[in-house]
Amino acid sequence: MRILVVGGTRFIGSHLVESLLASGDEVTLLHRGRTNPGAFPEADHRIADRDGDLGVLAGGHWDATVDFSAYVPGQVRHLATALGGRAGHYIYISSVSAYAIPNLPGFREDSALARLADPDNTPLSDETYGGLKASCEDAALQTFGETGALTIVRPTYVAGPRDYTARFTWWVERVARGGEILAPGPATNPFQIIDARDLAVFLALIARSGIEGVFNAAGPASAITFADVLEAIAETLAPAGTEFHWLEAGKLLQAGVRAGVDFPLWEAEDKSRLILTADSSAAIAAGLSLRPLTETIADTHAFEGQARTVQKAGIGISPARENELLRTLH
Repeated sequence: MRILVVGGTRFIGSHLVESLLASGDEVTLLHRGRTNPGAFPEADHRIADRDGDLGVLAGGHWDATVDFSAYVPGQVRHLATALGGRAGHYIYISSVSAYAIPNLPGFREDSALARLADPDNTPLSDETYGGLKASCEDAALQTFGETGALTIVRPTYVAGPRDYTARFTWWVERVARGGEILAPGPATNPFQIIDARDLAVFLALIARSGIEGVFNAAGPASAITFADVLEAIAETLAPAGTEFHWLEAGKLLQAGVRAGVDFPLWEAEDKSRLILTADSSAAIAAGLSLRPLTETIADTHAFEGQARTVQKAGIGISPARENELLRTLH
């Protein structure tokens, strides 16, 4: 198949491109050439900024287009105009953040989406990210959906080798060091994650089979908590004597600890934590396969031993600050 991948040179996109090339597909990559410029020499590289002139797409016709990098609706419309009906099956990678904050766990694909008053004039930020993703979905329906096949995939937190965000990786490496670990509560907070490689395989399946619709992509298949995740990391990697010290969210916030920053993926007691309870049964029925969490943990740690992503990202609380909080709050 001839497949166009928009933004496919790192993390999820790189796993997808590897899979497609290994299967003999003809892959075209649209990217700016700034990240991994030498990656995938066997692919057809079209270098352009998707916010600018997309004349590089004038030649070519694709069976499927996988779009990783649209964050505002204008980008979706601009791509649709540039392709002019040559995109084939358009697959948009959205996010569970596109949902309005649910009232109950286990929400499905027909749940209400986040809405913005004027998405075309709303700047991208942490606060507007979800609403803009939902608006990108609307733009996809209005453009690609009117002329051909359309699939929208809404992943939860994505982890695994090559994760440049280093959010899950930070926890893997922190627990692997062992010792006394500050664990921010509530321990019972819901948690979801999907391995980038599992997501890539699912996207390749959609592209090849023409599956249409909207799918939550979150794992594992059964509900887990934040404590379950930390214990799984400990059982996989932690040295003997590792001990978790759970501290209340309120105490940590009063001490100036920043949710999601000092402790990546920590939702504290924010109502948004129910976003991590998506029902993925539709995707699983369509062919999404989820590997064991312990495999993601082990492979992330092995990759980190070579890439040192956490150090580059500068993410997470420092050991000195963690020790200080343990002394003063525990």
